[in-house]
Amino acid sequence: MRTIFTIAICCITLASFSQKKNQYQYSVDLTQIKDDKLFVELKTPAVTKDEIVFYLPKIIPGTYAIADYGRYVSDFKAFDKKGKELTVEKINDNGWKIKEAKRLTKISYWIDDTFDTEKSGAEIFWPAGTNFEEGKDVLLNEAGFFGYLDGLKEVPFQMTITRPQDFYGSTGLVAQRTGEPLPKVNVEKPEDKNKRVDIYQVENYDRLVDSPMLYAKADTAIIKVGNAEVLIGSYSPNQKITAKQIAENVKEVLMAQKEYLGGKLPVDKYAFMFYWTDKPVNSYGALEHSYSSMYYMPEQTIEQTKQQLRDFAAHEFFHIVTPLTIHSEEIQFFDFNDPKMSKHLWLYEGVTEYFAGNVQVKYGLITKERYLAVLKQKMSIADNFVDDVPFTDISKFTLDKYHDQYFNVYQKGALIGMCLDIKLRKLSGGKYGMQNLIFDLSKKYGKAQAFKDEELFDVITKLTYPEIGEFLKTYVGGNKPLPFEEIFPLVGVKYEREKKIAEPSTGLDQKAITFIPIDGKPRIAIKDPSQLNEQGKSLNFKEGDVIDQINGEKLPDLGPALGAFFDKLRKSLAVGNTLSYVVLRKNESGEMKEVELKAPIINVEKKLKHLVEFDANATAEQLAVQKAWLTPSN
Repeated sequence: MRTIFTIAICCITLASFSQKKNQYQYSVDLTQIKDDKLFVELKTPAVTKDEIVFYLPKIIPGTYAIADYGRYVSDFKAFDKKGKELTVEKINDNGWKIKEAKRLTKISYWIDDTFDTEKSGAEIFWPAGTNFEEGKDVLLNEAGFFGYLDGLKEVPFQMTITRPQDFYGSTGLVAQRTGEPLPKVNVEKPEDKNKRVDIYQVENYDRLVDSPMLYAKADTAIIKVGNAEVLIGSYSPNQKITAKQIAENVKEVLMAQKEYLGGKLPVDKYAFMFYWTDKPVNSYGALEHSYSSMYYMPEQTIEQTKQQLRDFAAHEFFHIVTPLTIHSEEIQFFDFNDPKMSKHLWLYEGVTEYFAGNVQVKYGLITKERYLAVLKQKMSIADNFVDDVPFTDISKFTLDKYHDQYFNVYQKGALIGMCLDIKLRKLSGGKYGMQNLIFDLSKKYGKAQAFKDEELFDVITKLTYPEIGEFLKTYVGGNKPLPFEEIFPLVGVKYEREKKIAEPSTGLDQKAITFIPIDGKPRIAIKDPSQLNEQGKSLNFKEGDVIDQINGEKLPDLGPALGAFFDKLRKSLAVGNTLSYVVLRKNESGEMKEVELKAPIINVEKKLKHLVEFDANATAEQLAVQKAWLTPSN
């Protein structure tokens, strides 16, 4: 996440670009992919130091994980205006110190893509990565392509992208020259009719990194959402899903979000870029930007991914509010190579995730019962993370001490948003909630002004109620578990933290299984048979068994279809019937052979956690607050 300032885009001729000296001028030719590498050339801005360091980012906003993009650079060179090579010293994974830097006029290097190039060190989050496939696609996350000179991040950047004629660049940027043939050099060397040039101009490095591009054969759609034009760009290698289908699917939720945000959006253009892969995936997801979002997902039909697309799109689109118009100094002045983290991930990611679900129930895209199930799932997942550490500390130290706690931002962070919304609705008689608070914070700060981390709780308290300040200090800045027993009854919802029941089980406990690659695909395997429940133990699984079939049905690949498979299976289980598995098990020769396992289905005692249901006997006061929580304001 980051804060970026918009700039007025105007048409400027190619000649005038070349006359600008106090800017970066990057050039890359997407038609010249060699061994999964692209050549990058940079005309540098003027340098006044004897030595200067050129950086690619160690980390970018929104990922909260080390990337070290500089690992993918090779053959790095620096030149003076006469073409003489300057002395360069590589100082770390991401930095190159250039000597006699006052003479510097040009830098060049080759860069590998992150999808297909194995490097030691951190794995880069797929939506923040790069991919170059000749004639198919180029995924261009600028952090993985372009760097900056130390101390010169605020200088403007120009990118000249040469592309195949039939490629289109989906991005939140507006091209100043696009789709035009390359200029003629001389009569002996005419333009290449199979190439086109796009030129983009941005005001600084933050905006550059904030503006990913997806180049592929054109598959786009446009949705008009209030004052904003929303572009959908899609690359589906087997054409299983199209931009038009995606647009039709997400349009409802985007329209609902416009109303949720008061009818006017803080952006005029926004781009959704979907990269669908037909390769095996261990993980997938999305990365937000101020004016766009990038998605890396397993290639499926629109029916297979319908609701997940809506959930993803709703979350990322809400980032046009946080952090675009509400952000701390750590985000506004983000240091790509020595980052300082904010304490308020509960606001940037947590409240955004809360809004993504709340907007859907408020505008009738999901039922209120389905919404309770979503909240229950978040409470259950949050139980797997620490709950006795201030959430502000987990946020502040998410890169190191609490790096394994980050996913809880989308669980407990969203639940913090829910608790605050319900308390605000109760205290205001239903007239004021989190939507109103975020609107007021946006008015107070906006794109150009950051808040101080230490002051946010006090600011929110002054805008709302003393009880809200106390809640933030106790449950967000403090280490007490969220008070669901107190919160849910305010909106007529019965809540029970834990209850024991006995019911049929698949036998596969989460703590007993793992994922291992088989034929290039991640498959469920038994990690520790001793951790299986009574049903699992009755089947006599062995460590290393790979689950191939259950009750005669083959397991789908990792993805949404796998979750749906297990949901259907659980509903079909009945005590006394037979539960059968086919597993792949290594024999004495080390070969994987099919083995069938069978056992009668039995009841297994387990703890149910976070039981929630609407109270049929809720009072009129409770129902009034519930209405304010789950339906649009008048």
